[in-house]
Amino acid sequence: MPDNLFPDDAAQTERTREIILRYHLSWKHRDLDAVMALYHPEIEYNDFYQQRCMRLGELREYVENNLPRRPGELLEHVDRIRIDGHTAFIQYCTSLQGGEGLVSFRTGEAITVRDGLIWRINEYATLVHEARGTGEAASSRPAISRLGLSTRQLGQLAQDLQDYFQRSQPFLDPELDLQQVAAATGYSRNQISHLLNQVLGESFYRYVNRARLQYLLDGLQAGSDLKRIDELAFAAGFNSLSAFYSCFKRHTGLSPKAYLKQISSRARTQDSD
Repeated sequence: MPDNLFPDDAAQTERTREIILRYHLSWKHRDLDAVMALYHPEIEYNDFYQQRCMRLGELREYVENNLPRRPGELLEHVDRIRIDGHTAFIQYCTSLQGGEGLVSFRTGEAITVRDGLIWRINEYATLVHEARGTGEAASSRPAISRLGLSTRQLGQLAQDLQDYFQRSQPFLDPELDLQQVAAATGYSRNQISHLLNQVLGESFYRYVNRARLQYLLDGLQAGSDLKRIDELAFAAGFNSLSAFYSCFKRHTGLSPKAYLKQISSRARTQDSD
């Protein structure tokens, strides 16, 4: 490649900045045609999370599937956009709902401009787990998937799954299985399993039982007794008391009896204030 293919000077940096800003605003406004118009005819888009290299003919569907679905839905940038001559470096975070701690993808993009258009994009993703309540990263590793979903689409899947559970409460059925959830949400079983096991770090049944437990806790009141909480467990979809007690202790750190005592004590303190 000739050394003078990209003029590395302040003027080139400003031209690159203008193009990257237009690209950013086109994504923000969900303008598919505007995004596509900024791609060079020889565009090469490398999504290393999916281990996928795409050319112009493949990108329209990819971009359409990854555009924000709602107005105002933005990525969380973790650093300012850095531009050096013909190349821009962008870092952002996609947080996922549903894990036992904060789960996010930290994504970096290196975008190269040529002839006033975007010529190369290299996108990398690192999966980060943060312990609940500490804000400290518990683990991080490069993320790889061949399931046909980008990190943005996995964020959408996590939100769709949470919305479905909140809206339809399928967990109330003690016989709920992964195939039923896949059919209801329009995703494949493998895609949901990948999200839960490889990204959020929990099994399907732990995810479901956690939703059942939250439903039960939302319905508890001061003065509830242990017999009633056992009945509520079955009403919430648990099919055995052993599974319920195990889930309860794992997520609250207390036995149901100790938890009931705690909320009753808290209620009496509030009444006396």
